[in-house]
Formats: sequence, structure tokens, C-alpha cells
Amino acid sequence: MGAMSDPTNLIADASDNIPPDAPELATPVPSPCVSLCKMDADRMYCMGCLRTIPELVAWGKADDAYKRGVWAEIRRRREFVTFDEEAQ
Repeated sequence: MGAMSDPTNLIADASDNIPPDAPELATPVPSPCVSLCKMDADRMYCMGCLRTIPELVAWGKADDAYKRGVWAEIRRRREFVTFDEEAQ
């Protein structure tokens, strides 16, 4: 699974699944960071916010469309990504 280069197209695909109070609907779009910064070596996601390293690096300078796309990708990842620290 490669790094996502441009998540801005994902927000349209995920718009039906976004709850009305979702953080990605705010302006400015808030960071998904939960202060649990630890990368999962197998999947290359932060175990706290489920962002990739390229997404983390781009976040500070990204526009709201990009950030909303990242949130859409995080929402999709939450459906199938689990971390089992005991097994590691």
C-alpha cells in the first residue's frame, strides 16, 4: 500500500458517510492529532491519528481541501486498521 499523494478527491467519495458534527467540516479544519505519536512499522500509519508520514509533513502548509481529504482517508482507515501492540 503506497503513500497517498493527493487526498483531496476522497472527500467527495466519503461525503455521504460524514456525520454533521465531523471535525473535517469545520473551517479551519482541525488536526486529527491526539498526541499519541507512534508510527506502526507494518502499515506506516501513526497509531494515534492514522495519518501517514507524508500527510503529517504536509498538514501544516496544506489547504482545507487537502485536510478534508486526509480526514476522509482517516475515516476509511478506521474501518479496517487495528493495532495489536501485545502481538508485537
